[in-house]
Amino acid sequence: MEAPLQTEMVELVPNGKHLEGLLPVATPTAGNQRVEGPGRSCVEGEGFLPKSPSKEPHFTDFEGKTSFGMSVFNLSNAIMGSGILGLAYAMANTGIILFLFLLTAVALLSSYSIHLLLKSSGIVGIRAYEQLGYRAFGTPGKLAAALAIVLQNIGAMSSYLYIIKSELPLVIQTFLNLEERTSDWYMNGNYLVILVSVIVILPLALMRQLGYLGYSSGFSLSCMVFFLIAVIYKKFHVPCPLSPSLANMTGNFSLVEVIKEEAGLQVETEAAAFCTPSYFTLNTQTAYTIPIMAFAFVCHPEVLPIYTELKDPSKRKMQHISNLSIAVMYVMYFLAALFGYLTFYDRVESELLHTYNKVDPFDVLILCVRVAVLTAVTLTVPIVLFPVRRALQQMLFQDREFSWLRHVLIAVGLLTCINLLVIFAPNILGIFGVIGATSAPCLIFIFPAIFYFRIMPTEKEPARSTPKILALCFAALGLLLMTMSLSFIIIDWISGTSRHGGSH
Repeated sequence: MEAPLQTEMVELVPNGKHLEGLLPVATPTAGNQRVEGPGRSCVEGEGFLPKSPSKEPHFTDFEGKTSFGMSVFNLSNAIMGSGILGLAYAMANTGIILFLFLLTAVALLSSYSIHLLLKSSGIVGIRAYEQLGYRAFGTPGKLAAALAIVLQNIGAMSSYLYIIKSELPLVIQTFLNLEERTSDWYMNGNYLVILVSVIVILPLALMRQLGYLGYSSGFSLSCMVFFLIAVIYKKFHVPCPLSPSLANMTGNFSLVEVIKEEAGLQVETEAAAFCTPSYFTLNTQTAYTIPIMAFAFVCHPEVLPIYTELKDPSKRKMQHISNLSIAVMYVMYFLAALFGYLTFYDRVESELLHTYNKVDPFDVLILCVRVAVLTAVTLTVPIVLFPVRRALQQMLFQDREFSWLRHVLIAVGLLTCINLLVIFAPNILGIFGVIGATSAPCLIFIFPAIFYFRIMPTEKEPARSTPKILALCFAALGLLLMTMSLSFIIIDWISGTSRHGGSH
């Protein structure tokens, strides 16, 4: 594999303006010499971004038009998804202090890995995850990155559509004021998820550029803010839950005052113990915590496409967008997990919304929250689908011009496969655990580190320099987390001690 022309690519500035305004006017011969060399990478960029009339296409030749705010909306929407519904369950199995430590660590590490991606992208002038893999390891690197993106984002979209499948029938049931779910087709989650995919998700997924989805991303985030406000409000209006056995005990001793007082004291003691938060917990379900949290913060496949469409882009500006998005999601994640956990404690389910059914299935506020969450996750699916389609085109149609037919067929094929997966998936926690424990560590920890190690010129940073050693340690940490999480999950499944909170 030819070594990339690193000394040339370092001089690139945003939007492909190669310092031309600062230099004398070049002759045609000089211009031809300047574009020779990285022909393969240029060809693989065709079909995704418009061509420049004066030179071969680079990913840096695209004139972005998306504002800072819209980019924050898109990246935040890519970060926030159904993972927020499982964080209260994660806190119940780690304790508040351990959860806060893990959440903080994952957020900081995610920001650092985005820094590595942006720095690698600036070295070679490429803003595509798969192309960074190609420049680092050739075709195997490109295929590995594309495969990880496909698996990760298919897992994400599956979890989003699973929420639609499980929650939309409950919303309709509550609207119709039905005590039990009927057998009508509009109460069947399998039919409803297909209907939403065709009517809402597919038209948005057919957009050619991510920037067009900025407004829908902003609306999606506002829906999740409403969800957070409702979770905080419910903490102060839902009594600490008591088990049915304790509730029965309080009614069996009403005839004898002394026994009643003793029973009441016992009930209060047990209730106080049950309603006391745990600050540090370690059990078999803790194995799910790191994958769920890693899955909740993964946004790396969307970072470079958003960077590509950013108006007046720079690494510093994109890093600010990433840091702001991660910080906002960090606060929302912690507050949602904390107040969800403090509402139900150890009885919180793997999907938080289902836990509120125990209080009042016909609660108007919870009904509105369900509608808001359904809207948010529905509008997130097109954002997550973009990198998958791009990865498939990089693998299968790298030297083809843009085709609307191929663009539509890939979207339809992806949504069809994901719908089939959602209909037959046993539990949302299993999706979080397995996908989060494999592809998420690769995209967050391993790939950014090893791509950076290979792409950064040794003249600028020797192999034994501190940044490269830190990058290798970062990759080793990702490999360790992936191995540990998968091992714990497999042991949990084999032993049969898995206590899934949700009954999906």
